[in-house]
Amino acid sequence: MALLTLQNAHLAFGLAALLDGADFAVETRERIGLIGRNGAGKTSLLKVLAGVQALDDGAMAQQSGLRVTTVPQEPVFAPDATVFDAVAEGLGHVRALRGLYETMTAAGGDAHELADMQHEIDALDGWTWESRVTTTLTQLSLDAATKVATLSGGLKKRVAIARALVASPDLLLLDEPTNHLDLAAIAWLEELLRNFKGSAVIISHDRAFLDNVVTRIIELDRGKLTTFPGNYAAYETQKAAQLEFEATVNAKFDKLLAQEEVWIRKGVEARRTRNEGRVRRLEALRLTRAARRETLGRVKLEITSGAQSGKVIAELTDVSKAFGDKVIVKNFTATILRGDKVGLVGPNGIGKTTLLKLILGELAPDSGKIRTGMNMQIAYFDQMRDALDENATLGEFISPGSDWIEVGGKRTHVMTYLQDFLFPPERANAPVKMLSGGERNRLLLARHFAKEANVLVLDEPTNDLDIDTLELLEDKLANYEGTVFIVSHDRRFLDNVVTSCLVAEGNGLWREYEGGITDWQAQARVMASLVAPEQTAAPARAPAATPARNASAEPAKARAKLSYKEQRELDALPGRIEALETEQTELNTLLADGAIFQSDPKRAAEAAKRVGELDELIFAAMEQWEALASR
Repeated sequence: MALLTLQNAHLAFGLAALLDGADFAVETRERIGLIGRNGAGKTSLLKVLAGVQALDDGAMAQQSGLRVTTVPQEPVFAPDATVFDAVAEGLGHVRALRGLYETMTAAGGDAHELADMQHEIDALDGWTWESRVTTTLTQLSLDAATKVATLSGGLKKRVAIARALVASPDLLLLDEPTNHLDLAAIAWLEELLRNFKGSAVIISHDRAFLDNVVTRIIELDRGKLTTFPGNYAAYETQKAAQLEFEATVNAKFDKLLAQEEVWIRKGVEARRTRNEGRVRRLEALRLTRAARRETLGRVKLEITSGAQSGKVIAELTDVSKAFGDKVIVKNFTATILRGDKVGLVGPNGIGKTTLLKLILGELAPDSGKIRTGMNMQIAYFDQMRDALDENATLGEFISPGSDWIEVGGKRTHVMTYLQDFLFPPERANAPVKMLSGGERNRLLLARHFAKEANVLVLDEPTNDLDIDTLELLEDKLANYEGTVFIVSHDRRFLDNVVTSCLVAEGNGLWREYEGGITDWQAQARVMASLVAPEQTAAPARAPAATPARNASAEPAKARAKLSYKEQRELDALPGRIEALETEQTELNTLLADGAIFQSDPKRAAEAAKRVGELDELIFAAMEQWEALASR
């Protein structure tokens, strides 16, 4: 039985229909990924499910006693609250009920009323709420006495999750939970959600996170909800097949409509009584064509690289930097060339911004040498420090005091430029405060990419952006002729853009690895298997690898040669990988046909799920082959 159901749900914001006759159900023990364009209404849908936003029309039904809690995108806490106080807010009803019971008991209240209250407290496990808070804090590694105001954004998000979990919800609603979390915290959250005993609806644009967590994808598109079984990888396969099928159907429909339009224009024949049915059919075809939900346009994102910089952007030799007793960078050596796309990876507070300032010559080292390149035009994108004037209109923010803007040497009207970023002309005079989080980020991109620069510095550029915009940004950055530095915890984004990663390994040690996050992690695992047991006790999370450009990397000691069993495994792996890839190709061909979604939806869902499983099996087999072959 479904925990919660929406039927024929309608919800509008101004003239925009956020829900247009939508149907939706949350089943027991499922984790749903909710995706869609910025401003499509995802957060509004979450508020409906939480019971804080009423539908304009339609019905919402839920199981009796259903406990629903929400972790908002930007959690709010009392100004002077400790972590214990903040988490205990999740049990506000239980605490108040127990306090009232104790007060009424001391005053000799009505016995029947007290009995009812005692029964409810028992059901909510309210007699031991303090220990529940303490247990949750221990599980989430949070210090009860710490003031929440002193915590980083990532730890505040962890406190918000603890506040939600302490209430033991049946349904957990999460709005962009990975924003401001580093890679270790994201991995922790993935494990927590996979082990969560309730159901969850999660708004996220982090594709790797969705792949690792969700069991179903729900897409919100112009008021309609469409379900896709499986994780995000399965969704991509099914969506591609669906779009291809729709394109075929639409092409046939348009051909029929065109033929009927030619016929109706003949005039006399069309007006004969015996053809009135055909006229009515044409009118119905016209109405159907008008109602067709066409695919939305994409952002027209152009990045101008300006004048060419020098070949060398930065050359660092044995660079060290510390603040007091805290060592941020220690004996770091690297060369950054024009056109490099560099990702900076490490926990929050490890010193990524400091290293970036050293590379760009904005901060002097304590020791070592830094040579910066010539003719660098640097543009910064930092959504945390880029102030948005809430009362300014979109047009005023993009081009203050003018209706025109210079982009790539071309003079463009601000209305046209905003349309390129999917803001219609009627929105140009709307205030910034009316925008969703993702729309604000898109507006910041619009302003920054109007500037000419040959070095881009992007600090968490992916937060709140919808997946379509993310994919376009990836494509543009990958083909950008200048140099890019990206601070991000979005694994898929870094994998698709960067040519190397500067990875923090603790105690001020940084190493540069070729490729993205997946490449670094694979290199680290392979090299870890080559390190002798006494070396594995070192605190660095990834030992030096051959692809690393850091001159301070030490050679690893190889283990003994392969055993007979290991050699047999190595010999068999190429054939196993080939068989898995063949099966995956056959399933992709089946799904790409599109017809199976109509003729056998169950088989289509099973095939899509198997494709996702095969991705993991192939990757694991290739990792095993690489590990054995390197020995």
